[in-house]
Amino acid sequence: MTRFFEDFEVGQSLSYGQAKVEAEDIIAYASVFDAQDFHIDAEAAKSTFVGGLIGSGWHTAAMMMRMMCEGFLNDSVGLGAPGIEELKWLRPVRPGDVLGVRHTVLETKESRSRPDIGLVRFRFEVLNQKGEAVQEVTNWIIFARRGQPAPPPAVRPKSWRYVPPVNSGPITLPEGAPMPLARFDALQTGVETPLGSFTFTAEDIVAFAGAFDPQRFHLDEAAAKASLFGGLCASGWHTGAVWMRLMVAHRRSVQTLMGDSMPRLGSSPGFRNLKWLKPVFAGDTITYTTTVADKRASASRPGWGLAFHRNAGVNQHGETVFGFDGAVFWER
Repeated sequence: MTRFFEDFEVGQSLSYGQAKVEAEDIIAYASVFDAQDFHIDAEAAKSTFVGGLIGSGWHTAAMMMRMMCEGFLNDSVGLGAPGIEELKWLRPVRPGDVLGVRHTVLETKESRSRPDIGLVRFRFEVLNQKGEAVQEVTNWIIFARRGQPAPPPAVRPKSWRYVPPVNSGPITLPEGAPMPLARFDALQTGVETPLGSFTFTAEDIVAFAGAFDPQRFHLDEAAAKASLFGGLCASGWHTGAVWMRLMVAHRRSVQTLMGDSMPRLGSSPGFRNLKWLKPVFAGDTITYTTTVADKRASASRPGWGLAFHRNAGVNQHGETVFGFDGAVFWER
């Protein structure tokens, strides 16, 4: 059954998906997008903030997206999402965990400017095999209203493992030596740090979407031209994953500069106000930045603080395409 906007009612709940998380999958994803020790090296992870190998939070979000596509989205007239209100990483995802998704409809509203579409606000919970929530997401999704054409048959790729394409776009890191990372108490707010740039190729877009976001406007050029986006565009989770990739590359360059004097950084509890403001099309070059906005001592982890940062991605035309408010545990 094809779901239109009118088929979603407040209070509806649906569970779906079963993704077993293997160590090889954690490492394969993180090696490209989040190469921190606790995501890529089981032995080194034992002495880190989290005490063992865990999945990247961005990987968990990507797996959630895949389960959403297979569980209901690709059998609906979904037209994309403007962003994420809030995402919380509640528990680590470890090798051997089996994840599923439960969503609840929180709110619906008709579009005032577009009578052919409506918006549905969801809460998505990613649950492990114990029934524990490891991630919680709140966001709106756009759907066509009844009477619009039904979508073509859904794309159902088999692999869950991201494999970088041969024709992957280039990464460009900022010129010059990176600024050292300050200790938590010396952190200054309001200073923008450039992270670098990445050019999204069609091959990159399709490879990521094939593993994690198999919607037609991310996979098929002809279908994408007929969509709300008007052309092949990257998954929003892909845009975010590249931000994380460049953030880690920046930290590694700082590590080379500072050595053992570099403060340790822990994991992130989540983020807010993620906005996909404009599509990222094949050939676009996105330049990413991060700015420390605030900080406070951690109430739950003595010796650590939380640094809050505002992050952005700007395309080659100077247009902001992506942004979110994040947080990370920072050694005091």
